[in-house]
Amino acid sequence: MANRLKVAKVLSIRTLQLQGWSQRRIARELGISRGAVARQLLAGSGPTLQSDGPEGSNSAKAPPGSEAAEAPPNRAKAPPGSRSLCDPFRGLVLAKLEQGLAAQRIFQDLVAEHGFTGKYHSVRRFVAKLSQNTPLPFRRMEVAPGQEAQIDFGAGAPIVAADGSRRRTHVLRVVLSHSRKAYSEVVYRQTTDDLIHCLEHAFWHFGGVPKTLVPDNLKAAVLKADWYDPDLNPKLRSFCEHYGAALLPTKPRMPRHKGKVERGVAYVQENALKGLTFSSLREQNDHLLHWETTVADTRIHGTTQQQVLKHFREVERPTLGALPRERFPCFQEGQRIVSRDGHIAVAKSYYSVPPEYLGRTLWVRWDSHLVRVLNDQMEVLCTHATQSPGRFSTLPEHIASEKISPVERGAEWLLKKASFIGENTKDWSHGLVATRGVEAVRVLQGLLNLSRKHPSEVIEQACETAHSFQSYRLPTIRKLIEHSASKQGTFEFLDQHPIIRNLSDYGDVVRVDFRTEAYRS
Repeated sequence: MANRLKVAKVLSIRTLQLQGWSQRRIARELGISRGAVARQLLAGSGPTLQSDGPEGSNSAKAPPGSEAAEAPPNRAKAPPGSRSLCDPFRGLVLAKLEQGLAAQRIFQDLVAEHGFTGKYHSVRRFVAKLSQNTPLPFRRMEVAPGQEAQIDFGAGAPIVAADGSRRRTHVLRVVLSHSRKAYSEVVYRQTTDDLIHCLEHAFWHFGGVPKTLVPDNLKAAVLKADWYDPDLNPKLRSFCEHYGAALLPTKPRMPRHKGKVERGVAYVQENALKGLTFSSLREQNDHLLHWETTVADTRIHGTTQQQVLKHFREVERPTLGALPRERFPCFQEGQRIVSRDGHIAVAKSYYSVPPEYLGRTLWVRWDSHLVRVLNDQMEVLCTHATQSPGRFSTLPEHIASEKISPVERGAEWLLKKASFIGENTKDWSHGLVATRGVEAVRVLQGLLNLSRKHPSEVIEQACETAHSFQSYRLPTIRKLIEHSASKQGTFEFLDQHPIIRNLSDYGDVVRVDFRTEAYRS
C-alpha cells in the first residue's frame, strides 16, 4: 500500500500554495517529492482549513522551521500550480515555434537577447506544454471509387491439431477504401508468395482490380523502406504490373496512413475470430468467407452510413480495373552469382548467361517449364528451358569467341580460313578433306597455325609442291617450308653454254698430262 501523507502535512501543502509558493519550494521545505505535492493539489479532497483561533490564524501550522521561510509580505500571489519562468516570454516563444525553432535554439535566444536566467529544461517543459495545448486536427482522406485498397496483416485464430498442438496464423485483410468492401484470408506465414496469393484471391473476389494498393512496409512487399522511392520486392512488382495496379507503401512508422484497414483488421479479429479455434486453414478461411458475406457485407458502415455490399455493387465495382485473361504465373525467384564457367545454378541445374556478367549477381525466376535470367532493372537477359538436375543449358551466343576452338567451328570454317592464304593452300586443303575425312580438321588447324610463323608465299609454294605429289601430311608441309623445296620437274641437257668448254679442249688437257707423265718416267 502506498504511503499516505498525514493531515498536518496535507494542510501545510495547501496553506503554502495559497501563499504563492511553487510546488518545488513546498516539496523542498516539507521534505517530500514534487509528485506528492502535485497529487495533493489536484485531488481536491481532504481536510479543509478552519479558523479556530484569532482572526488571521490557522488551526494547522507549518512544520517547525517554516516560519523563517515564509513568503515575503509584498509578494503577489501566483495562480494555482507552479508558474514557469518562461511565462513572461510566452508570446516570444510562440513566435519562435511558428518559425520552426527547436527548444534548444529558443533557450539560446532567450539567454542571449533577453537575459533569461532559467535553465534549459524549463524552456523545454514550457515548449512541450505549449505544443500540447495547440494540437493540429487530423485530416480525413477519402478516395474515389476503385482508386485504392489498403492491406494489412493481423493475428488470426490459432489452428489446433488433433494431438492438441497449436499453430499461430496471420489474417490478411484487403479493404476497398471507398465502399469498405473487404476480403480476409488466413495464412501461416507472411511471405511474398502468400501475400501474392491472397491479393490475387481478393481481386477475383471483388471482380476487379483497384488502381493502387497501400500496404505498410512489411518485408514481403518492401525490401528497403523509403517514403519517396521504396525498394519493392521484384516479384510483387511483377504481380502488380500483371494486374495493372500500383503499389504505394505508407510512410515508415505511420499506421494512420492506412487507417481504414487498421480498423478493419481489428474488426475481423473482434467480431469474426475472437474466442474461436479451427482445425485447419481451410476451415478458418471458409468461416471468414461466410462471415464476410453474412455480417461484414450487410452492416451499415459507421462512416459512410451505407450498406457495404450495396454501396460496393452500385458505386465501386463498375470502377474497378478489368481482370486479366490469365492469373499471375506462379514461379520461384532468387538471386544467383555467375560462376567462373559463366553459368548459374538453379534447382541443381546449370544455365548460361552472357559472358559480360561473369561474377555478378543476377535475379532468376523459374518454374516447371522455363528459367528466366534478369538484371538489376528486372530486364530479361536470356531464357532457358528447364533442365533436369545435373544438366547444363548453354546458349551458343553466351560462349566467348575466344573460347570457341577451331575444331568446334568445323571443317567448313577451317577451309574458308585456309583459302585466305592462297589458291594453292585452298586446293591442298580441299584435297586433304577429301582424302582423310574427319582427321583433316586437326590437320587444317595445324596448317593455319603455320601461317602465324611463315609468310604466305612460302606456305603457298609448299602446298603447291605437296599437292602435285598428292601428299596430304602436315609433316611434309613443314619439311618443304623448312628446306624451301620446289616441285619436281624434267630438265633438258644443253649442248652449248658460255661456261661449257668444247670436248677438244678436254682432249688437249689429257694429252698434255700424258706427255708429262712419260717425261718423268
